[in-house]
Amino acid sequence: MRQQTEPTQAAGRIRPEGSRGPTRTQVLAVVVVAVHLAALYWPRVDIQGPVTWTDKVVHVLLFGVPTLLLLRAWRRPWPAVGLIALHAPLSELAQHFWLPNRSGDAWDAVADLGGVVLAVTLAVVGRRRWRW
Repeated sequence: MRQQTEPTQAAGRIRPEGSRGPTRTQVLAVVVVAVHLAALYWPRVDIQGPVTWTDKVVHVLLFGVPTLLLLRAWRRPWPAVGLIALHAPLSELAQHFWLPNRSGDAWDAVADLGGVVLAVTLAVVGRRRWRW
């Protein structure tokens, strides 16, 4: 006779008890981080016309979305969030010094960190709100 398992909920993730392997949120987080890295270190980015404030919105999203997904996907996401926050200024330095067709910008690093802070804020506020 086959034993039925009850779904368990751990930090917002529902999965059958005893199941193994990554959740869909974890898989999505890994894919988004891969896209994040590709976007940051692509050898050449051609932007037509003047760079406007939309560039900063892209930077906020480029760091905010992976951070939010990591916060939702893992029980202990803080080391990964710390690495993403550290990665923000380091990625701009890498673009400036090691990618010949790219340039680093301090304001991009500020926007990157803003994305991390926004994601952490949304995760904390969202978690507290859903407890009520």
